[in-house]
Amino acid sequence: MDDRLAGIEVFVASAESPSFAQAATRLHLTRSAVAKSVARLEARLGVRLFHRTTRRQSLTEEGTVFYEYCLRALGELKAAEDLLEGGKGMVSGRLKVSMPVLFGHLCIAPLLSRFARKHSGLGLEMSFNDRVVDLVEEGFDLAIRIGTLPSSTNLVARRLGEHKMAFCAAPDYLQRRGMPKTLEDLRQHDAVAYTRLGRVLSWQVLRDGRSEEFKPAARILADDMQAVAASAVAGLGIAWLPYWLVHRFLQTGELTELFVDHASVSFTVNAVWPYMPRLPPKVRLAVDLLVEELPPLLSAIEAASLGGA
Repeated sequence: MDDRLAGIEVFVASAESPSFAQAATRLHLTRSAVAKSVARLEARLGVRLFHRTTRRQSLTEEGTVFYEYCLRALGELKAAEDLLEGGKGMVSGRLKVSMPVLFGHLCIAPLLSRFARKHSGLGLEMSFNDRVVDLVEEGFDLAIRIGTLPSSTNLVARRLGEHKMAFCAAPDYLQRRGMPKTLEDLRQHDAVAYTRLGRVLSWQVLRDGRSEEFKPAARILADDMQAVAASAVAGLGIAWLPYWLVHRFLQTGELTELFVDHASVSFTVNAVWPYMPRLPPKVRLAVDLLVEELPPLLSAIEAASLGGA
């Protein structure tokens, strides 16, 4: 294999592992061979790809960008291989995907349904659940997860995009209680808060680019975000919800966004799947579709929300 391609495969395995030693185990190489390959790649590119400590390594900003492009390039190579290997480029079998309930219904399921329609030989099984499933134990090919992912040597993740949050309230509530002028004013207002596993989720605000958390003074609690949104529309208080859920209420004027001039907190959306030496075409192509189509969808929703605010 071309040394440049070998270096890329070693780099990707290292990026997906907590240490060079574990990457070496995956690749059946020595730790020294992995470290030397990464060093040669950094020298050729003229950038540092990893922050290194005695216990683990993490990607630099340049390394993260390079990793995304390498995944795309390797995916294209695998697609070509599959296409040439006796027509194996045809997607077949059953694709089992786990996804958060509301985000899955509103954003992921429509994209995967189009994917299934395009590939007539594919069976699609979508599971809507807000718990973190065990992909291997429960037989899932793929999961969609929102937020920071824990470190894992058994799972591979690919960033699909990010979604933003908005503080919002019904116009009649704001007429009765007044429009909060500052983020501190939120503490003086009624809140409609989301609970998960019996715990009230903190609200987050950005100050000087850094996220700060605080517990809202919750008058209304619900463990379903649709119920949180409905309570906010009913004028029961201020809610902190994702644009993909409230954009239609912002457009119709049933909700008003607060602090439009402030930067919004955002959460990363990832696709996660069990590590395997050769990724099945059905998983790879589904992830490629989500990488291509989810960010424009979320951007369009955000633009529509701001236009209606």
